[in-house]
Amino acid sequence: MIIGLHHAQVTIPKGAEDKGRAFYCGVLGLTEVEKPTSLKDRGGFWLKLGNQELHVGTEDGFDRTKTKAHIAYQVNDIEYWRNRLKENHIEILSSIPIPGFERFECRDPFGNRLEMIQVVEAR
Repeated sequence: MIIGLHHAQVTIPKGAEDKGRAFYCGVLGLTEVEKPTSLKDRGGFWLKLGNQELHVGTEDGFDRTKTKAHIAYQVNDIEYWRNRLKENHIEILSSIPIPGFERFECRDPFGNRLEMIQVVEAR
């Protein structure tokens, strides 16, 4: 039986960990957690995201802007995040409306699609 979500993974180009940390830790405010020693030489880094983790791996050879794959970050102040991302020169993209939610999309500095979503009324 599946009992929950432990982690999700996005990828960044090999060698781009510093730029990745600047975005994911600096702009989004996520906390880095130490990777197991057995995995450190594979590159990337891991982040704490509530009770789950976001693993940022390294991978070359594909265009991240061509996929719908994404992480949706649930937030309690969507306007804060819209402004925070704009201040950091991240383009905000419109999303198809979903009743009961306010949301928008953007791309991280590597092209990974991100969604910010807030519950705005009981479903």
